Amino acid sequence: MILRDMQANPLQWTASPGLGVGLETTSSSPLPSFSQLSLGNLSGGTSVNSLKTRGLFLVKAMEGSRTASLNGHPGNADKNASLLSSVGNSTNILWHECSLNKNDRQKLLKQKGCVIWITGLSGSGKSTVACALGGGLYRRGKLSYILDGDNVRHGLNRDLSFKAEDRAENIRRIGEVAKLFADAGVICIASLISPYRRDRDACRAMLPAGDFIEVFMDVPLQVCEARDSKGLYKLARAGKIKGFTGIDDPYEPPLNCEIVLTHEGGVCASPCEMAEEVISYLEDKGFLEA
Repeated sequence: MILRDMQANPLQWTASPGLGVGLETTSSSPLPSFSQLSLGNLSGGTSVNSLKTRGLFLVKAMEGSRTASLNGHPGNADKNASLLSSVGNSTNILWHECSLNKNDRQKLLKQKGCVIWITGLSGSGKSTVACALGGGLYRRGKLSYILDGDNVRHGLNRDLSFKAEDRAENIRRIGEVAKLFADAGVICIASLISPYRRDRDACRAMLPAGDFIEVFMDVPLQVCEARDSKGLYKLARAGKIKGFTGIDDPYEPPLNCEIVLTHEGGVCASPCEMAEEVISYLEDKGFLEA
């Protein structure tokens, strides 16, 4: 099978050892575009798409001072190198812009992407309110996704403990994932204790102004401990769990959050009522329309 360039010029085979995949070039076009790929000696039924899926395409650099960009046009290596950056331990990386952007996705979904960050003590009702909020948005035809603290620790953050440095990394990772959901136009609901202000503020700083909505479950410790649906407070009091928030590790309440859901005088609104309060905020701020 031979893939020809857009001008349908005859192409010549340049073998790539061991793979049976090579680049095609013509004498008049020494630099191939990504479309100039030829497949040879492949097993029966192998297709271009299957090779893409298996990551077997091999693109050879041609003429050291030249590079091929994603649209097939040659570029200058020195110029491209000046655009490379380093982020953390990742070096020589380049941000790739796409013509389809956040506004396009928001118009498709008829809503605006954002992050609703629900924070509070264990037993304060974060996960319950998050589920009620997700249900309320669904009934309005709005797309949301919940990042629950315990759920994320079953997969993405399964390698992290509850030490301070691991808790910070747990929050950072969830913040980055939430940012991606918001960029996709989805209303992302993050529900986790996130006890330290600096970590929550760092997640806020990841998003454009106004797109991070902090919701504080202001429920007293004694109420949360009386609920103790997971039995964690009992274990913490017995010394079987160390560094438990509210017992032997601090919780830092938000100072300037967007929404406070309170438990006053022994009376607490239902999860659905609390969810409706958040939805009203989203409506007022225009998040439920594109």
